[in-house]
Amino acid sequence: MINVAIIGYGYWGKNLVRNFYNHPGCNVQLVVDSDQNKLDKLKAIYPDVSTTLEVEDIYKNEQIDAVIIATPVFSHHKLALQALENGRHVMVEKPMTASSEEARELIELATQKELLLMPDHTFLYTGAVQKIKELVQSGQIGQIKYIDSTRINLGLFQSDINVLWDLAPHDISIVNFILDEQPIAVQATGISHTNNGLENIAYLTLHYQSNVLVHFNCSWTSPVKIRQMLIGGDKKMIVYNDMNPAERVKVYDTGYEIKSDEDRTKLLIDYRAGDIFTPHLNNTEALFAMADDFITSIQNKTIPTSDNSIGLTVVKILEAADKSLQNNGARINL
Repeated sequence: MINVAIIGYGYWGKNLVRNFYNHPGCNVQLVVDSDQNKLDKLKAIYPDVSTTLEVEDIYKNEQIDAVIIATPVFSHHKLALQALENGRHVMVEKPMTASSEEARELIELATQKELLLMPDHTFLYTGAVQKIKELVQSGQIGQIKYIDSTRINLGLFQSDINVLWDLAPHDISIVNFILDEQPIAVQATGISHTNNGLENIAYLTLHYQSNVLVHFNCSWTSPVKIRQMLIGGDKKMIVYNDMNPAERVKVYDTGYEIKSDEDRTKLLIDYRAGDIFTPHLNNTEALFAMADDFITSIQNKTIPTSDNSIGLTVVKILEAADKSLQNNGARINL
């Protein structure tokens, strides 16, 4: 059994407690939060779980093997560093840290102490993303030409990070997981409609060595909630709609072929529109699968699907996006 402590019992912390509590290889020993009212509500649901207002209480309990951090981004580095220094494995909510320098420091310390440091990129464990990865790897989609993603909704405005740091980590991790490739350059544009200078609407473009073009549309000010990704291959195309639980993934036997012609002024294109296929998806809750990967990776000393190199890459891209935003959408090489 892996004994864990969870820091933060907010929106995401509640989901983490539920999934780790229900995992047969895990024992949730302690939950930390600065709000006693939240802890009282937790005790009503999980009377056998201890609670505290003080993070330091974790390290007074030598039985705790791992610490799970579900707090605002600015606090990730300090809390994770403390846990690693005290010999505990760490899982931290996305994005892993507020800077790549902080991420590298944590990775170096975890490696030195032979501890697991894992960012919580839960979408990598969804049946939809796993299936898309499988389809791309099998060659059924062909060579990926573009990915166009929209992640927009009304709120919630964050007080410490812009919309890219809030929403884009999901799609950045998904795209890099699907492509198994890191971008070589980043461009971003956006606007802030508040007085804090944090962009609430932003557009992020990633450039890859393989000539794939990836575009993200992120917004806190949309009248509708959309979670959709279009993946264009030269054989088939995929629509991933996370708001449609019945058909999250659709594969379109649709494409085009450019024909050569002696007259270079003419563009000859053949279009193809074939069948639409909806593959069967694994319905295991992604957060439970993520919790299971964390626990089994500790037990077996293996590398999880959401490893710390993915966490570092996401933070590096977000840092570059900030530089591009500050320079009117300039291309920032990675």
